Amino acid sequence: MPSAVRFGVNYTPSQGWFHHWLDFDLDSVRADLDSIAALGLDHIRVFPLWPYFQPNRALIRERAVADLVRLVDAAAERGLDVNVDGLQGHLSSFDFLPAWTRTWHRRNLFTDPEVVEGQAAYLRTLATALADRPNFLGMTLGNEVNQFSAGPHPDPDRATSEQIDAWLTRMLAACEEGAPGRLHLHAEYDATWYQDDQPFTPAQAARQGAVTAVHSWVFNGTAQRHGRTSVPAEHHAAYLVELSKAWADDPHRPVWLQEVGAPAPLVPPEHAAAFTEATVAGALDCPDLWGITWWCSHDVSRELADFPELEYGLGLLTNAREPKDTARVLERAARAGSAAPERRTTALVVPSDPAARSLCAPGGPAFDAYFRLVADGARPTTVLDTRATDQDHLAARGITEVLTSDQVLPPRKDH
Repeated sequence: MPSAVRFGVNYTPSQGWFHHWLDFDLDSVRADLDSIAALGLDHIRVFPLWPYFQPNRALIRERAVADLVRLVDAAAERGLDVNVDGLQGHLSSFDFLPAWTRTWHRRNLFTDPEVVEGQAAYLRTLATALADRPNFLGMTLGNEVNQFSAGPHPDPDRATSEQIDAWLTRMLAACEEGAPGRLHLHAEYDATWYQDDQPFTPAQAARQGAVTAVHSWVFNGTAQRHGRTSVPAEHHAAYLVELSKAWADDPHRPVWLQEVGAPAPLVPPEHAAAFTEATVAGALDCPDLWGITWWCSHDVSRELADFPELEYGLGLLTNAREPKDTARVLERAARAGSAAPERRTTALVVPSDPAARSLCAPGGPAFDAYFRLVADGARPTTVLDTRATDQDHLAARGITEVLTSDQVLPPRKDH
C-alpha cells in the first residue's frame, strides 16, 4: 500500500531554465512534465519569476498568469499536483526582484506599505487564477525569501522579527483570499533554524502556514565537516524535519521536506544515488512527514552562463530528459511507499531563544548531540527547553525520554 507521503520535484525547465517564462513553450513544458510523471512522482513545485510577472507595482501581466495556468493544466493531464512559489525572489544564486523595489526605487521588501500591498496583490492574483484547478495544492510565498532579510546577503532588507511576523500574516492572508482552503505556506533556507540574527524565526516557520517547510542542503558546513557518507550528512534532512517539531504548537503538524538535493562536489555525481537513497530513507523515518520534493527536475543547460558549478548538475534528469541514477532512486521510493513510522520517543533539548539557535547549527552542541544519538541507534526528535518538563506536551508527542546535549556528549577537555 503506498504511503501517504508525497513524492515530487522542484520543476526546473530543461529549456531556458526559469527564463522560459519570457517565451513560454507549452510543448517543451509538456515534454518535461512527461519525463517527471514517468518517474511515478505526484507533484511539482513551480517558480514564476516575480519581475517577469509583475514588472510594475500596478501591472500584473495577464499573459504570464495565463501561461502559469496552462502549465498547471498540463500538469493535471499527467496526474501531477502543483504548488506555486510566488515571490521569486532568489533561485540558484540569482536574485529576481522587480525594478520598483531596487536602486532609485529602493524600498524594503518586508516593511514598505506600498511594496507589501503590491506583493499581496500579486500573490492573491496568482492564487485566484488557480483556485478552481483541482490539482492546485496552494501557494508558497516565495523561495527562501529570508535570504533577503539579513547577512550574508550583500544588500539585505533588514526587518525585526515582529515586522516579519506581520509580513507573513499579510502574505498568507492574501493567498487565502485568492484560493480559500488550499495548502498555503512559507519556506526559508536553513538560516531560520541556525543563524542567531535571522529575523525569520523557527517559531514562525513551525506555526504559520498550513505546513512547516524545511530546505536541507549539506553544503551548509555539514558535508564539509563530516563527509558525504557521514551520519550527519545522510541524516541532515531528517534532522531539520525533527528540529522543526520543537517549535510546533500542533504535536502532529505536517512537515514538508520541500527542497533537498545532492550537491557536487561535496556529493560527487557517482555517489549522488547513494546519498539520495540514504537521505530519503532517513526522512521517511520521520512521523508526520507531508512529502519529499527533490531539487531539482532537470539540469541547468551549459549554454547558460554564470551559475555556480554545482547548480548545473542537480537535476534528476539531463537536459535531454534522460533519467539519472538519482531519478531511479526517487522513483523506487515513490512507487514503493512506506508504512507510517513509529513515534520518536527520545527528545533532545534545544534552546527556545532564537538568539541561541546557532547551538543547533553544524558544529553546535545540539547538532553534535543529535547525531551522536543517531549514530548510537536512537531515533531522536527535539523539544524546546521551555517545554522539556511539560508532561502534557511530552505525552501529546509520545516522548518518554528527554536528554540534554551535556548528557549525550562526552565532557569537553579544557586546554
